[in-house]
Amino acid sequence: MPSRIPLRRFAVRPWAEQEPTWRDAKPALIEAALKRAQARPSGNWYVVGASREVVADKPFGRTVAGREVVLWRGPAGTLKAGDGSCPHLGAPLCDGAVHRGRLVCRWHGLALGEKKFGAWTPLPAHDDGVLVWVRLDEVGGEEPLPEPVLPVRPPSGSIDAVATLVGRCEPEDVVANRLDPWHGAWFHPYSFANLRVLATPTEQDDRFLVEVTFKVARRVGVPVVATFTCPEPRTIVMHIVEGEGEGSVVETHATPLAPAPDGSARTAVVEATIAHSSRRGFGLARPAAPVIRPLMRWAAARLWRDDLAYAERRYALRSTGRWPD
Repeated sequence: MPSRIPLRRFAVRPWAEQEPTWRDAKPALIEAALKRAQARPSGNWYVVGASREVVADKPFGRTVAGREVVLWRGPAGTLKAGDGSCPHLGAPLCDGAVHRGRLVCRWHGLALGEKKFGAWTPLPAHDDGVLVWVRLDEVGGEEPLPEPVLPVRPPSGSIDAVATLVGRCEPEDVVANRLDPWHGAWFHPYSFANLRVLATPTEQDDRFLVEVTFKVARRVGVPVVATFTCPEPRTIVMHIVEGEGEGSVVETHATPLAPAPDGSARTAVVEATIAHSSRRGFGLARPAAPVIRPLMRWAAARLWRDDLAYAERRYALRSTGRWPD
């Protein structure tokens, strides 16, 4: 194909005739990478959702690690956060209103802002332009950091989309899934082909280096080389380092929620895809971002429909003592 077109024809074996990867996907290697990730500081920051979900005139609520939180926009659009339950009679503040930068409870009109009111406490919040975060020191139990630990992102002019899915598992099961790149072409043959792990994590260079073709059609795709790293315990990041979209990022964040009614763990997978390209055509496509974003979210949700089944299976085996040693 012409060099100006990023798509390439590729050859691929039938699914059942691929080279098996189970010998390379060593459980001890994956577990060691996971333990190193879990040992890194998070500063008690948790991803709550997409920046676009917190709008000027309406609060946004979520339960993080069993604690109700509410986020809203203050004056000039600054992000604010606090306990999600009204200190008066316990009304859900996510159902309230925002008036002149203050959060107003719908039950009796109590207006809350940047100051503590009775048992109600404002919380540190951070908007990185793609995602919104809240800091929960009593939940995380770590030394607080002034801001979340963020990966390197592409320059301005990118297109970003955020997809959120929920599964019955813990954050470590989500991260462990991404620390197993060998399952890609087997478990997601509709998206990946010719996947090769070029380098695996070590204490000195804690990253995966992976060569893969993102499938667009049956025999047409986009070949890239990507790294996978964990900047903090609940995040794993894919950076495209060679090929089309070099500099693009996929951030997978795992946020613990409230337990399910049966007591099993629940985790939100909040995946931010930040696409970038130096091609002229990409610049022309940026005005169409509102149309492109739903397609990006659909692609992420399609992968995580399967990967959550993987993470949920891992959690079910771990929580019943059946996880392989």
